[in-house]
Amino acid sequence: MVDNIKSIMENFSSISLEEMNSVALMKRTDTKFVINKIQLFSILKEIRNHYKVLEIKKDRIMSYSSLYFDTIENKFYNDHHNGKNNRTKIRQRKYIESDLCFLEIKQKNGKGETNKSRIPVSDFELNLTQSSKDFISSTTLQEYHLEPSLWNGFNRITLVNLKSKERVTVDLNLSYKMNEVKKDFKNLVVIEVKQERFNRKSEIVKSLKSIHQNPYSISKYCIGMVSLYNDLKYNVFKRKLIKINNIIA
Repeated sequence: MVDNIKSIMENFSSISLEEMNSVALMKRTDTKFVINKIQLFSILKEIRNHYKVLEIKKDRIMSYSSLYFDTIENKFYNDHHNGKNNRTKIRQRKYIESDLCFLEIKQKNGKGETNKSRIPVSDFELNLTQSSKDFISSTTLQEYHLEPSLWNGFNRITLVNLKSKERVTVDLNLSYKMNEVKKDFKNLVVIEVKQERFNRKSEIVKSLKSIHQNPYSISKYCIGMVSLYNDLKYNVFKRKLIKINNIIA
């Protein structure tokens, strides 16, 4: 299956990291879908003439590693679980092929918009440096006592629409770990459509709809937390976990 996905990706035109900066969409609307890896091949085959694929050093399927931070009380996780409209996620993410690492803050408002801020860091910081703490406090206007809460790894395909201001990320081979506990979701694919505002006429949205896949709110962070920690409240995510398990079965 991985070879099939790599093969179909060769049929896409490529776009460089520099060219993709014009579609950065740091303030945007994110719409997620979840499918099985088997379904991904047909989706990519159908949309290949409508998107370019990000290529770095001849690679089109990139490797990402993320370290999430939360408070001792798991505020960011609980805000999401409790349905708080204005919520925050803080992570450090390494883009392996680019050899770049950033401290990233994602803030979602009550309108469904996501604002992403980031600064470069030299590498993962298990203990946040003062400059990272200053960036977090100036961006969030809050003082948090943060500690590492979750490691996350995955592969990503990044697509850019040929005609409209739209990016699509396709995440597969998700894995999580923390304190020697691990969980993999090898057959799960999370597709995220990033637009200035949600457009149902998007080619990938139409392709997903053709296989009866509708937008589905899911947080990779929250699913990872629930999978690794036994003492978290997770009743809101029970149905999502059931859906995921049915998808990857």
